[in-house]
Amino acid sequence: EPILLNAVGKEMILRDALHGYTRFDEFQQSLGIAPNMLTKRLNSLVDSGLLERRLYNERPPRHEYILTAKGRDFRPVLIALLAWGNRHLAPEGKALVLADARTGKTADPILVDRLSGKPVTERDFVLRPGPAANPRMRRRYAAH
Repeated sequence: EPILLNAVGKEMILRDALHGYTRFDEFQQSLGIAPNMLTKRLNSLVDSGLLERRLYNERPPRHEYILTAKGRDFRPVLIALLAWGNRHLAPEGKALVLADARTGKTADPILVDRLSGKPVTERDFVLRPGPAANPRMRRRYAAH
């Protein structure tokens, strides 16, 4: 049983959008989701600024859904979810892997700090309150 995400969540729509899908029928065919649920999720992704709705046919009105910069920035999150799922939820084997586009070799993605180039590990990196943290968050993440 998947423990984090619903069966066909918004992340699956974003995955398909990152693969070039833009039209309602493409998402529906790929995901096998009921039209009303797909409409609800697409609207939510548009409202969140991850997708942009564009009219491509006036009669009948038809829209395509285009990734915004914010939506394209979700790609590393999907890759991290894929890697986690392959490690913990795929006892039968990996159905999808990340591969080097040039060599075809399978990659093993990790999260890396852009400034130092160091892998983000629990030992080397901790959560701290940021400039916009409220007092409760500041207390929760205060240095020990």
